[in-house]
Amino acid sequence: MSFLSNFLFPSPPSVYLTAVTVISFAVLSYYSLAEVWGKHLGYSKFWNAAQKKKASTVMKMSSRAGMLLLYAPAFLAGLASFGLSFGDQRMRSLLLRSALTVHFLKRVLEVLFVHKYSGGMDLDSAIAISLSYFLATVNAIYAQHMTLGMPDPPLDLEYAGVVLFLVGIAGNYYHHHLLQKLRGKDDKGYKIPKGGLFGLVICPHYLFEIIGFVGISFIAQTVFAFAFTLGTVGYLTGRSYATRKWYLSKFPNFPREVKALFPFVF
Repeated sequence: MSFLSNFLFPSPPSVYLTAVTVISFAVLSYYSLAEVWGKHLGYSKFWNAAQKKKASTVMKMSSRAGMLLLYAPAFLAGLASFGLSFGDQRMRSLLLRSALTVHFLKRVLEVLFVHKYSGGMDLDSAIAISLSYFLATVNAIYAQHMTLGMPDPPLDLEYAGVVLFLVGIAGNYYHHHLLQKLRGKDDKGYKIPKGGLFGLVICPHYLFEIIGFVGISFIAQTVFAFAFTLGTVGYLTGRSYATRKWYLSKFPNFPREVKALFPFVF
């Protein structure tokens, strides 16, 4: 605990924050394992696979509408936080609110202007992910507010966090752009991605998303932010494992030296 106290704010005496921290980590851990077990959330390339395992009564929506539902509420929560700061004008709090808002604004803009879509999305998956992002944004900002009046941790990571966040958001966008370029105007098929770090891992966009979330947790330095980031790392690791397995099953010429998420390791 003394080691953690070097870079984390003390946990505030809040039953609510403790509960949401534990629950969010547990839920993300479950979805991490579910991806490995083949129980995928119904979006992207796993949408068709998910449809075969669900009843026909499951409500479906277009991928564009589903992706907007994923990110827009979290973006609006981040934006609203600037008008509801409750007197918390610290630079760390401003950086955290800015990073969360920019992250989800970028995702909304990518949904509208970058991504190309080949399928649909299950409404239940869209609601689950949207709720997770929305609550994570609200609770990260609330957890930061609860540190008001506390001394900063001895090891100040907020500006290192800004650098990691910017690296993560830039790398994530770049690899989304490469994925977008794979398809022509009316092309809905999948191809083996190339360029950037795709020669090393099949999910570099997830890798940079992880870097971005690590940056956010460094800015915040709260237990909730680190727990949510750790859960996110677990989920994206499971999703990338399933993605690599999917590419291996669909493309006989998929290069087996390409890892799932972490170059040369996994």
